[in-house]
Amino acid sequence: MLELTLPPISILVLHGPNLNLLGQREPGIYGSLTLPEINRLLAAAAIKLQAKVIPVQSNHEGILVDSIHEALGQYQGILINAGAYTHTSVALRDAIAAVNLPTVEVHLSNIYRREDFRHHSFIAPVAIGQISGFGVQSYLLGLQALVDYLRKDERAST
Repeated sequence: MLELTLPPISILVLHGPNLNLLGQREPGIYGSLTLPEINRLLAAAAIKLQAKVIPVQSNHEGILVDSIHEALGQYQGILINAGAYTHTSVALRDAIAAVNLPTVEVHLSNIYRREDFRHHSFIAPVAIGQISGFGVQSYLLGLQALVDYLRKDERAST
């Protein structure tokens, strides 16, 4: 049987501030998995989707902005959990808008069931979608949705 292989899609995965503390930081809210464990799950899921993920975590807004800028020409999409910067960073919002790469926003917790200040996202208006509240599944669902979106876009342009 002939197996069809699709060209790999490269996805930049951005993890914002404090996500390096996953597994020890408020596990009742964020779960017990560590960031390296989440990255391994994303890498395994990406292989099944014939995609590649490159994770970057930073507690510094400028590094995240630089990573978004550098994504042009290297990646087809961005999966982002901007952490607290979701609710405060016009700079991240503007960087995503500037590079115009399909972006999916994800959150481990349901930001709309938390403090009022977490209900606003600067990222959502420039993202193709947002998934929150499903723990690590938010990342995996976001990756699946982004790859599906990019594959559909690939088919439409051929």
